[in-house]
Amino acid sequence: MKVVLVEPEIPQNTGSVGRLCAATESPLHLVGRLGFSLEDRYLKRAGLDYWPHVDLHVHESWADFRSGTSDGRLLAFSSHGVASYTTIRFRDDDTLVFGGESDGLPHALRDELAPLYSIPMPGSGVRSLNLATAVSVVLYEGLRQLGRV
Repeated sequence: MKVVLVEPEIPQNTGSVGRLCAATESPLHLVGRLGFSLEDRYLKRAGLDYWPHVDLHVHESWADFRSGTSDGRLLAFSSHGVASYTTIRFRDDDTLVFGGESDGLPHALRDELAPLYSIPMPGSGVRSLNLATAVSVVLYEGLRQLGRV
């Protein structure tokens, strides 16, 4: 399984996702405009000394990412999702796509990647989870289903 972050903005979140990807041996793809430098000290601090172990791929645009990957399903996650991530039967070749912290997935990608999946939140007053938390929830469910954790 691969993890894709489209236009992430907060280095600490991306660092945490990088650490998660290193721990699970899941490739991490960063797509589009990043809200930080890959040399950012907050990114490095959140990823600790695990950052060199991340199978990292950086793509200038969604088109660039798509031209380099053709295998498997693209599963997109958003607070606008209509189906719960728990309805997915994950496969090894799935690609998990998440948007940036402020705006989520761009509208054009929401349309392209429909249906969108969400993480149910029974509590009130919270519109979304932290990006790193959301990636963790979905990735570990997929790995659990595949018998990899």
